[in-house]
Amino acid sequence: MTAAGPAHVVLEQPEHRQPAFLAVLTHGAGGTPDTRDVLAVRDVARAAGAVTALVTQPYRVKGARAPGSAARQDAAWIEIIGALRAGTPGVPLVQGGRSNGARVVCRTAAEVSAVGVIALAFPLHPPGQPEKSRDPELRQAGTSVLVVNGDRDPFGVPEADAATQVVVIGGETHALAKHPEAIGVAVAQWLDGLPGLLLSACYYCLPSSGGWCPMVGGAVRRYRRAVRQ
Repeated sequence: MTAAGPAHVVLEQPEHRQPAFLAVLTHGAGGTPDTRDVLAVRDVARAAGAVTALVTQPYRVKGARAPGSAARQDAAWIEIIGALRAGTPGVPLVQGGRSNGARVVCRTAAEVSAVGVIALAFPLHPPGQPEKSRDPELRQAGTSVLVVNGDRDPFGVPEADAATQVVVIGGETHALAKHPEAIGVAVAQWLDGLPGLLLSACYYCLPSSGGWCPMVGGAVRRYRRAVRQ
């Protein structure tokens, strides 16, 4: 329960091991967290040993399609993260979302001390209105950010910087629905090098490995096999 009302959370624990991190993922405006891009991120996070949480935000639980006040939306998100972290103490947080959800996780990352942010289909500006840039929200994250956008996204594609890696997938629109495998591979490779994540400190990540962690590499291979089935 939040001040904005109840949220709905689907929580999954890793099997037969301690969690490596907490991955909290959410939807776009008017959507649900079961889109192909969000589920691709969830599957890779699970394969890498995360506790995963798919969050339907309070405004969607109420049936609204628009989030309303950004301040109220962010406050509710911070409450949700607080509750989830209380149940998974001592592990790093990675939070992600698509479209409007990507804006939320960027705006709140510093407040909740996320070690990383995954921004799917970050809506840089309204279609046809590049002068109304939301780039400051992206830079507000204050931590490592992975942006995954399609090259045909009418909402635009952000620029990379020292803290922000941008992956552009050919043939994809704002929906990011055609190539979930490409999203999964991008996320796994980014997680492998994410500062502050337990995976980055594992003994597999040695110079002899050429910078590729076999633990996360295995997650990529398992994900590729899964999407071919």
